[in-house]
Amino acid sequence: MENNAQLIAQCEARAKEWLSPAFDEETRKDVQAMLDNADKTDLIDAFYRDLEFGTGGLRGIMGAGTNRMNKYIVGMATQGFANYINKAFPGKQSAVVVGHDCRNNGRMFAETVADIFSANGIKVYLFESLRPTPEISFAIRHLKCQAGVNVTASHNPREYNGYKAYWDDGAQVLAPHDKGIIDEVNKVKISDVKWQANKDLIIPIGGEEDWDYIQAVKEAMVDQDVIMRQKDLNIVYSPMHGAGRVIIPMALRSWGFQNIHVVPEQMVIDGNFPTVVSPNPENAEAMTLGIKLGTKLNADLVIASDPDADRLAIVCRNSKGEWEILNGNQTCMMFSWYIIANKKKLGQLKGNEFLVKTIVTTEVISEIAKKNGVELMDCYTGFKWIANEIRVNEGKKKYIGGGEESFGFLPYDKVRDKDSPAAICLICEIAAWARDNGMTLYDLLMNIYKEYGFSREVTINVVRPGKTGAEEIKQMMTDFRNNPPKDLGGSRIILSKDFQKLEARDANGNVSKLEMPDTSNVLQWFCDDGTKVSVRPSGTEPKIKFYTEVKDASFKGAEDYERCTQNAEVKIAALKKTLKLD
Repeated sequence: MENNAQLIAQCEARAKEWLSPAFDEETRKDVQAMLDNADKTDLIDAFYRDLEFGTGGLRGIMGAGTNRMNKYIVGMATQGFANYINKAFPGKQSAVVVGHDCRNNGRMFAETVADIFSANGIKVYLFESLRPTPEISFAIRHLKCQAGVNVTASHNPREYNGYKAYWDDGAQVLAPHDKGIIDEVNKVKISDVKWQANKDLIIPIGGEEDWDYIQAVKEAMVDQDVIMRQKDLNIVYSPMHGAGRVIIPMALRSWGFQNIHVVPEQMVIDGNFPTVVSPNPENAEAMTLGIKLGTKLNADLVIASDPDADRLAIVCRNSKGEWEILNGNQTCMMFSWYIIANKKKLGQLKGNEFLVKTIVTTEVISEIAKKNGVELMDCYTGFKWIANEIRVNEGKKKYIGGGEESFGFLPYDKVRDKDSPAAICLICEIAAWARDNGMTLYDLLMNIYKEYGFSREVTINVVRPGKTGAEEIKQMMTDFRNNPPKDLGGSRIILSKDFQKLEARDANGNVSKLEMPDTSNVLQWFCDDGTKVSVRPSGTEPKIKFYTEVKDASFKGAEDYERCTQNAEVKIAALKKTLKLD
């Protein structure tokens, strides 16, 4: 009780600082209401810490408080970012790109960011309205800017917003800039923020940049002839109320597709996401309206992008003609296979190409790359690490694609973040190629499993909100390190990896060093039957994630898919029991 009373007193003291005239009347009213409430839960959650400006920027629930997304937290973050840019490029007229998606307060936050950058002498290219995250990345490179900000919380629930920070290569910031920016942000007080804009330094951008971006997206195309033969492919698309509505239908038409239908209810820009429980393509529920329209129109496939249009979801028909939602590992496998197989067929592979996947993504992609003689690089979760592999290999090797299990893929190098406009156009090309060869996307997936091995991947999310939740997640990782499992659902562990220590340990206790560009709070276990489990706390939400992958060597063809999937689910249930996740 004493500790709780002390915490409440600390939060009350921090909250009272927000009653000063430096904060607007609405903010002061919200803070006073939390102070007056006998239940201090909201007060503690809003003020027990500062919303951390991490290596990817900010993300949090909107509202008043130091642990919330609001214009004051955004203002201090931007002032710190501006200070770092001006130190990094002394004596130069620096420039940044600023964009936002459909989320509530997104435009207000973006204009606040633009005002503060301009007040610090930095030129700002401000998108006139919502735009996809990958277009922000493209514009930073295209306009030769030093940095950029996109106001988005990606696929998080509606109460969230966020702030992604980019550097001059169009990728989210990495070392040494990430730590340098964080240090500058942590120095800033509310009184340091320069709120008064220099409007002469704010330049609106829109249609012309859209055109240049759409032309760049066409570079991801592998085989235009197959699109021309199957230009009537029946496509249903939903932007889930977000930024994809601006670009993706136009991009599909620019590739040659002529039979495109949109989900009208979800073409409406709305940060409350009224037609879905959560605007996350990982959740099957979010695809309900798209599937309904796809059924009505007898579509070949249903596709969607998340609110900031960096991730995609794909639904195709299975062998029974029923709709099948593909998971992020399956889509990443198909992209990887198609790019390699068809570039090889068209004579476009020169021998210096490479693919990238994250360490938590399916190992089937490793088999695809290995059997086809293409180099595969494994990196940490987060597209900034895929972008880093592109950067360090630029001019030496040719990047042909990279992705992760969470529904993100980048099939070309003009952008340095997940790119759903390019990925959606390419998956439609793959569907066109499949139809040209008498198949569906589902048939192609079965063929890939037959050639490279079946696997089933399921991500288990354990949600633990608030201060106590953060402490519980931290303790879970500590416990797994101190007392690692001996087996996983009866499968013997033959290799363990700890990316915080950068150590790998085999079944005989032999320890080797992991070669990675930085440390990360991730644990992995590999078993003798191909089972793989990766554990990491989410960097953007209050949860810890368990990425499971189970193999089944008995898969011989499509007729085995249902049986192998059911067997894998039984195995994954056993994994959960071993890890005490029931």
